[in-house]
Amino acid sequence: MISKVSPTQSTKMEKDTIVLFPAPGIGHIVAMVELAKLIQTHRFTITIILTTGLLDHPTIEYYIRRITAAHPSISFLRLPHIPLSAATSVSLAARAFAFIKANASSVATSLSQISQTTAVKAFIIDLFCTSAMEPASSMGIPVYYFFTSGAAVLALFSYFPKLHEQGSESFKDMVGVELRVPGNAPLKAVNMPEPVLDRTDPSYWDMLYFCTCLPKARGIIVNSFPELEPLAVNAVAEGACFPNAERGPRVYYIGPLIAEPQQSDAGRDSKECLRWLEEQPRRSVVYLCFGSRGSFSVAQLKEIAKGLERSGHRFLWVVKKPLEEEGANQIDEAAKPGDPLDLASVLPNGFLERTKDRGMVVEAWAPQVEVLSRESVGGFVSHCGWNSVLEAVVAGVPMVAWPLYAEQHANREVMVGEMKVAVGVNEREEDGFVSAEEVEKRVREVMETKDIRDRSFKLKQMAMAAVAEFGSSTTALSNLVHSWTSFS
Repeated sequence: MISKVSPTQSTKMEKDTIVLFPAPGIGHIVAMVELAKLIQTHRFTITIILTTGLLDHPTIEYYIRRITAAHPSISFLRLPHIPLSAATSVSLAARAFAFIKANASSVATSLSQISQTTAVKAFIIDLFCTSAMEPASSMGIPVYYFFTSGAAVLALFSYFPKLHEQGSESFKDMVGVELRVPGNAPLKAVNMPEPVLDRTDPSYWDMLYFCTCLPKARGIIVNSFPELEPLAVNAVAEGACFPNAERGPRVYYIGPLIAEPQQSDAGRDSKECLRWLEEQPRRSVVYLCFGSRGSFSVAQLKEIAKGLERSGHRFLWVVKKPLEEEGANQIDEAAKPGDPLDLASVLPNGFLERTKDRGMVVEAWAPQVEVLSRESVGGFVSHCGWNSVLEAVVAGVPMVAWPLYAEQHANREVMVGEMKVAVGVNEREEDGFVSAEEVEKRVREVMETKDIRDRSFKLKQMAMAAVAEFGSSTTALSNLVHSWTSFS
């Protein structure tokens, strides 16, 4: 049975509906909700379809309640529970893709039910939810992708079917090989996103199918703006990334779209770190955070600590429970939110005491958007997740690029090479380990280099201009909405 988390707006029949379908997990859901907030201002009601059985967490239910209370035109539909496969012979990504595909019939049922009471003007899906495209298209509903990464990764994924045709070897085995993709800097094959690294894993073939379907969508909505990534934007516009398609899809760049800070999220630790930042000198603090899956080995944590101490700079460092093993995989072994952590046991002896006057270490999480907006923050050591990149761009904070997983290596190349708002860390080739000396060097570089600060401020101004009344992103959103209102 399909259950409504909040009532749909059945009393407002004059409003057309946009249906959104994010991939499982709080990060994907938040991104779709932020898009929904933009769309609802144009007199649409929004229904967001959610799966049940993968990456469910109490924080998601709390978040949903908060959103529905603040935005009555946004409602949520929960699909029936489906258990995640316990198979260990395939990757977690493959199991997740299979889980999403298993929800396709329930999604079709939901779309049919919604269509009985209102006109569904568009169905917006995550790339990983491509299995829902065909049912929607068969009902005559225009399907759009919401691409939560930037234009460079869109170019990479769009070109992936071509890379697939060019060889038969798995990317993970192509050591020393660089891939050439329109709109991107050369990328090491071994640094491709995990789901496409191994041809023997089902996730590779799932991703190939997803990326092959990109040109079939009515349009692609991208969380970026043309001034941020002009090379990739141009490559996509020229069709160079869709070599096997008759035509490239219409692309709408509507970013930077970032989650609004929520005061109710701020617990005691969050308020304490914000208060500490207020007491520090302007542009004096380097902030370190590596995303929701950014756990390290104890050895790597100690190297980071040594590098920070030697740098002499103030710091705010978010530390998650370390990986169980030195070589553990960040995707499968990362600590879960709320796991207990004894900081003194995973950091060098005496580190916390020696740095207590110029540093603060917080466990697991910090209110990142608010942290980056503080004037005392002068640099950001980041895992290069796209949301984090955009948050730093909007705040005008330069970055140290330390990619860990997913599409982050591609993001790093754009941040360092094209945007010029980041310096990259040099990692040990065999295992990605970063030395204390390298941490110290890059922290000093990002905190003490005027050019990168000036460039970051310039990009901040460009971001503000893009979402201003007549900016490129505002115009793109208006064009998108117009295409829906003219569709019948």
